[in-house]
Amino acid sequence: MNIGKEVLEALKDEITEIEYKRYIQHLTYDTKKSTSDLAIFYAPNALVVNWIKNKYSAKIAHLFEIKSGNKVTVRITLKNTTQEKQKTKIKAEVKPNSSLLNPSYSFDNFMVGGSNQFAYAAVKSVSENAGKVYNPLFIYGGVGLGKTHLMQAAGNVFQNEGKVVIYTTVEQFLNDFIRHVRNKTMERFQEKYRKCDVLLIDDIQFLSNKEGIQEEFFHTFEALKGAGKQIILTADKHPKKIGGLEARLQSRFEWGLVADIQPPELETKIAIIKKKCEINKIKLDEEIVNYIATVIDSNVREIEGILSKLHAYSQLMHVDIDLEFTKNVLKDQLKENRQNLTMDTITEVVAKDLNIKPSEIKSKGRSKNIVYARRIAIYISRELTQHTMPQLAQYFGMKDHTAISHTIKKINDLIKDDEDFKTKIDELTNKITSAS
Repeated sequence: MNIGKEVLEALKDEITEIEYKRYIQHLTYDTKKSTSDLAIFYAPNALVVNWIKNKYSAKIAHLFEIKSGNKVTVRITLKNTTQEKQKTKIKAEVKPNSSLLNPSYSFDNFMVGGSNQFAYAAVKSVSENAGKVYNPLFIYGGVGLGKTHLMQAAGNVFQNEGKVVIYTTVEQFLNDFIRHVRNKTMERFQEKYRKCDVLLIDDIQFLSNKEGIQEEFFHTFEALKGAGKQIILTADKHPKKIGGLEARLQSRFEWGLVADIQPPELETKIAIIKKKCEINKIKLDEEIVNYIATVIDSNVREIEGILSKLHAYSQLMHVDIDLEFTKNVLKDQLKENRQNLTMDTITEVVAKDLNIKPSEIKSKGRSKNIVYARRIAIYISRELTQHTMPQLAQYFGMKDHTAISHTIKKINDLIKDDEDFKTKIDELTNKITSAS
């Protein structure tokens, strides 16, 4: 596989599958004309050229530098165009960054909410007092919640202060290690990683069960910590829950501060969507923003993908984005997201939120709070799953599909008449889609 394909494969892991299939997978890398400092890709049409120019050309250049160690200019152009047309029309070039940090990651454009406020405050504090507080700083949480954004935001602050900052993933650290071992140049490896002012490492969980690299990382950690240099690490789980990790590393990861990032609550998701719309100049009314926030999961990358998809469909089909259009565009994606969403999950989340037992929702109980919870669970199950009304009736112990239809009508009436009730439904829907 050539390096161009490797870069596109790496980008695949960082964007939505829909965007990758619609745009990125159609790029072809010119192995003959590309050089160590110039990467040329061909796109099938001007729409793809312009979209990648605005959205991902900087990221492609960033990934090239990670893969090759070289700063490159990325050029994306149409197939079968003359060199003159390339220069005057649809050339998309990116100057390489001065480091592997993504300059678009900053504290200013990170959306803070209750789910990430502690982590944000910790990283911000570290960015103002490198090596003096919370060292190391260990951030953990699920995919697409902003760990890398926060870490690189701090890195950009340090770099602007003139500090030597190294940002890398465990995979790149390991590849670097192996290359220097083979070339018998370990002193260069150690000089690089142990003499920096700030070390930022993503996905530290991939050190798991790699004894040789754990040994090297331990000594790197000790050298930096002993010299008062700042270390920031990210992972998908708490250090204690990373299997195959040496006890001495685990303990050192907890020396400073461990901060988690949880999936964003509804209000934060709404704020994220509005911010992304502002950045990308996409106009959505409040009803559409709330709908997107409640029906998708908590992955910020998926939010970006959905907004890009809506914008692209709207532009290509020359229609305004309204709620019906949004639902139609997203229906296949939402169906795919919810293949694993069950009525058990819905019932458990509703029961927990309303402080009753899941078995009570499915029982014949007629007390006010049980009936209230059952109606909500039925309504959300109808909205979020593909189950038929007879199936819902059987699951919730109702007489037949007519009873289900009557229940759904009551909930719809309440949503129209009671704004607080509508908010409760939205919050529960958000919790369920985040849990699925």
